[in-house]
Amino acid sequence: MKLAGKTAIVVGGGRDIGRAVSISLAREGAKVVVNFNNDEAAAQATVDDITKAGGDAILVKADATKFAEMEALVASAQSAFGPQIDILATVAGGMVARKTLAEMDEEFFDFVMRLNVHSAFFAMKATVPHMKEGASIINFSSQAGRDGGGPGATAYATGKGAVMTFTRGMAKELGPNGIRVNAVCPGMIATSFHDRFSKDEVREKVAGMTPLRRQGAAEEVGDVVSYLASDEASFLTGVCLDVNGGLLFS
Repeated sequence: MKLAGKTAIVVGGGRDIGRAVSISLAREGAKVVVNFNNDEAAAQATVDDITKAGGDAILVKADATKFAEMEALVASAQSAFGPQIDILATVAGGMVARKTLAEMDEEFFDFVMRLNVHSAFFAMKATVPHMKEGASIINFSSQAGRDGGGPGATAYATGKGAVMTFTRGMAKELGPNGIRVNAVCPGMIATSFHDRFSKDEVREKVAGMTPLRRQGAAEEVGDVVSYLASDEASFLTGVCLDVNGGLLFS
């Protein structure tokens, strides 16, 4: 129970990797605020699974692309678990659609940036004032942020690359306050994201190219987040940790 007594906010914590992060943090003793915006049923199932296992969790709806709603999310966390926030995981994000440069318009590009970059910025800006020494922030980038992504994923990859740079900058800024800021960069993880955006043959090809010869599981990413949130990672900050089975080395 390496996170016992700590309060964690998981932005986009209801399904897929977010669900795995929420459950892993709760298993290690954290009180978890599971945030969702669209899929309430999945998020409620995550909270139910945590509480059935003896953990402590609440469900809060909030749109991560709106700063006022991230402030409200933090207020809900404080109302439930007290004034101090110890852990923030900014899982919310997404590709939205695969589009080439010719197919993208300004509105699409801006929305993808807002969903992937602004969401992390808004969540951190709302949460950091309520963090103390020893707190940990884990942002979510992607392998796409390192290699530019697949066909039509340039906007998404650009956003995830920005998250890595933002993470490093915030690690420098917040380090003197004892707040660590890291990021995880998942590769091919078996989630509904790839069910929607990646063809089966592409997933099989990528798995075959991966040294471990398989896709990753959401739970494997969740456990990495719990490690980064814990004192076991107390001298890690500014790290963008690849979770991709060895497919790409930073």
